Amino acid sequence: MPGIKEIRTKIKSVQNTRKITKAMEMVAASKMRKAQERMRAGRPYATKVREIATHLMQAHPDYSHPYLQQPEQLRSVGVVLVTTDKGLCGGLNTNISRLLLNKLKEFEQQGVKVQTTAFGNKGLNLLTRLQSNLVSQETQLGDVPNLERLLGALKVQLDAFLEGRIDALYIATSRFVNTMRQEPVFLRLLPLPDGLQDPFQAGADGQAEQSAPQSKYGWDYIYEPDAATVIDDLLQRYVEGLVYQAVAENMASEQSARMVAMKAASDNAKKVIGDLQLVYNKTRQAAITKEISEIVGGAAAV
Repeated sequence: MPGIKEIRTKIKSVQNTRKITKAMEMVAASKMRKAQERMRAGRPYATKVREIATHLMQAHPDYSHPYLQQPEQLRSVGVVLVTTDKGLCGGLNTNISRLLLNKLKEFEQQGVKVQTTAFGNKGLNLLTRLQSNLVSQETQLGDVPNLERLLGALKVQLDAFLEGRIDALYIATSRFVNTMRQEPVFLRLLPLPDGLQDPFQAGADGQAEQSAPQSKYGWDYIYEPDAATVIDDLLQRYVEGLVYQAVAENMASEQSARMVAMKAASDNAKKVIGDLQLVYNKTRQAAITKEISEIVGGAAAV
């Protein structure tokens, strides 16, 4: 049985650890609220762009953007992996990494080539270990998603799609459901689905569970310079908005998962401290009883 001094040192060490995890829990809770607000603030923009683009395409059904052209067969695809830069967020990165590995295995079995892009240090480390065809990366994203930083790495994949070097573009990220639940999802960004349904409200393969209702009204816009240019620019902004939304969802999921993980660590530390305190009291009582017995025995011998 360990001595009283060792147990006291252990208790103090666990108490210091609990202070750290409790502080990290409070910081994550504060960041989580801000991350959720940014995530929800980006949804109206994407919804309005999607609505206008849908109206324009209904008004000009003869025009087909490259982002809307469905491939006859998948020969090569691009995958954007969104993870965190830091750990201590439970199984968030593990779940999305497991999902990505399963998808990469499916592509390999189908003979589909894959080129990857990493957003976040954890994803970059994973793709590097897998020796995947990493074509672009962006790490140290911070707590606020910056679209300008994302566009550089994303443009490599978009250019590859427009040039026909890849037939589809997917994104693997974590979808924020609530504070206690974050789902790893593998969504198809390109080609865009018919009707421009929101992939974050669709199934795991990026296809909408229900088709969006077609408008029965006509829409008349004033175009500058022309309808094709406006549709091209809108769809480009829409795809960029989807990537921004994916990163924002992952950041909200990260802070929520970290808060839950740190709370669990703090609770476990409290339980360990209680167990150690009980062992300490028993050991101390045993030592006192032994000393009393020795004193009584010595007095009886005299």
